[in-house]
Amino acid sequence: MPSNLSLIISILLIIFAAAANVMSLRRDLMMFQQNSYRPDRYSRWAKQSHESTSFMRLLALAALFLVMVNHLPFIFTGAVATIIAASITLWLATRKYKKPLVMTRRAWRIFLTALALVILVAGVPSIWLVPAPRAAATILLATLFVSPLFIIASNLILTPVEKAINRKYYNEAAGILRSMPDLKIIGITGSYGKTSTKHYLHRILSEEFDTLMTPGSFNTPMGVIRTVREYLKPYNEVFIVEMGAKQIGDIKEICDLVKPSVGIVTAVGEQHLESFKSIENVQRTKFELVDSLPSDGIAVLNNDFAFVANRPVTNCTALRYAVSNPEGADYIVTDIEYLPTGSVFTINCPDGQNLTLRTALVGECNISNLTAACIVALRLGMDRRKIKYAVERIEQVEHRLNMKRTSGGVTIIDDAFNSNPDGSRMALEVLSRMTSGRRIVVTPGMIELGEKQFELNRRLGETIGKSVDIAIIVGQYNREALTQGVKSTGFPEEDLHEVPSFTESQRLLSSILQPGDTVLYENDLPDTFK
Repeated sequence: MPSNLSLIISILLIIFAAAANVMSLRRDLMMFQQNSYRPDRYSRWAKQSHESTSFMRLLALAALFLVMVNHLPFIFTGAVATIIAASITLWLATRKYKKPLVMTRRAWRIFLTALALVILVAGVPSIWLVPAPRAAATILLATLFVSPLFIIASNLILTPVEKAINRKYYNEAAGILRSMPDLKIIGITGSYGKTSTKHYLHRILSEEFDTLMTPGSFNTPMGVIRTVREYLKPYNEVFIVEMGAKQIGDIKEICDLVKPSVGIVTAVGEQHLESFKSIENVQRTKFELVDSLPSDGIAVLNNDFAFVANRPVTNCTALRYAVSNPEGADYIVTDIEYLPTGSVFTINCPDGQNLTLRTALVGECNISNLTAACIVALRLGMDRRKIKYAVERIEQVEHRLNMKRTSGGVTIIDDAFNSNPDGSRMALEVLSRMTSGRRIVVTPGMIELGEKQFELNRRLGETIGKSVDIAIIVGQYNREALTQGVKSTGFPEEDLHEVPSFTESQRLLSSILQPGDTVLYENDLPDTFK
C-alpha cells in the first residue's frame, strides 16, 4: 500500500511540477518580452528584482529539497512538495499583470523551444532513473527553480532564425516604402512627449491628408516594419513614425529604413539613463533622427530642453520652438491661459502671422507637443483654419496628463504613463493650480534613471512637498527617496501616506476623498519594477 501511495504521490507531483513549469515559463517569457527580448536587460532586471530568490523560486527550492530528503517518508515529503507545486501553479495561473504577455509568433517560438528544452532536460535523465519513482518529479522541480535559463537559452538557439525572419520582413517593408516615392514621412522622437505629439499631429494632418501613424507603442524597428507591412496603404499621403530608443543606434536603424524628410525632437532629458549612462548619449541618440534628414528636410526642435537647444544642426533646416525658453526659438508660445474647459495659447510665428488656439488639453507639456505638431502642419501648407479646427477637437491621450471629473465632484489627472523628471514637474505644476479643494498625488516615483535614480526621486519628493496637500507614496522601489524629499520641505507627516500597492492607495483614497479634491496619478510602475 505505501509503495502504491508513493507512486500516486509521485505522479501527482510530476503533473503539478510540470504545470508549474509551463506557467513559470510563460511568466519568464512575459518579463523577457517586457525587456525587449534582450538578455542583457532581462538579466539586469532579474538581478535588480532579486528574481532568483523570489518567494516563488524559494518555494520551488523548498519542494526540491523535500523530495531529496531520504530520512523522512516520501509519503510525507512528496505530499508537501505536491501541495507546494500546486500552489505555485495556481498562483501563476491567477495572477494579473499590468502588461500581460502578448503571444506573438516570436513569443510562441521562444516558448515552445523552452518547453522542449525542459522536456529534454527532465525527460532524458528520468528514462535512465526509472527505478527511482520520484526522479522525474525531482528534475522538474529543479527546472522550475531555474526556468529563466530556459528562456535565455531558447532565445540564443533561435537567434539565427530570428535574424533571418527579421531580414525578410525588413526587405519587404523597404520594398513597400520604395514603391511609394511621394509618401511624406515624419519621424518623431524624444525622451518624452513623442507619443502625444504623434497623436496630435495625426489628428491635425488628417484634416487635409490621408495620414497613417505607427499604432500603440510600435516605436521599435520591428514595430515600424510591422506597421509598414500590415497597415501602410498605397493611398496614404503621410506616414508618422514614432521612434523609441533604449541604446545608441536604435533610431538610426529606423531612419535607415523609412528615410524621413521631417523630424521632430520633443525632448532630451534624463530618462533611460540605466541603459544610456549619460544625457550626452541620450542627445546623440535622439539626434540620429535629425542627422538622417536630407538637405531639403526640416527638423522641428524643442528649445525648452538645454540638450536640444545646444545641439547645432547644419544638414537641414532647423525650426526651433519654445514655451519657457524663448531665446533662439523661431516659434514662441505666449499668453497661456488655463480654463475649466482646457487651455488657450498663442504661437508666435516667424512670419508674424500668430496662431491662437483653444484646446481641451492642459499642461505646458501638452501645449509644447501641440506646438510641434502645428509647426509641421504649417510647413506642409495646411490652412490655419483647419489647424485651429483640429486642435479644438483633439482628445486627451490616455494616461498622459488626461483630466476627467467624477460624478462625486473629484477631478482626476491621469499622468500614469512614462513618468520622467520634467514631465512630473509639469504635472505637479498643473495640480498646484487646482484650488477648489485639496490637491492629492499618488505616485511610486520614476524608474530607469541609473545612478541618478535616488537623487531625481528625492527632488520629485521636494516638488511634491511644495505642490500638494496630501501625498501617497506607493510601493517600496522609490519610497525612501520620495519620502526624504517630501519631508525636507516641512510637509505635515500626517498628510504623507506610504502604502504597499496601488490597490491599497485606492482604499485610502476612498476613505479621505471629498468633493472638489483633485487627484494626480503620477506614473504607474510596470511589472518589471516593484
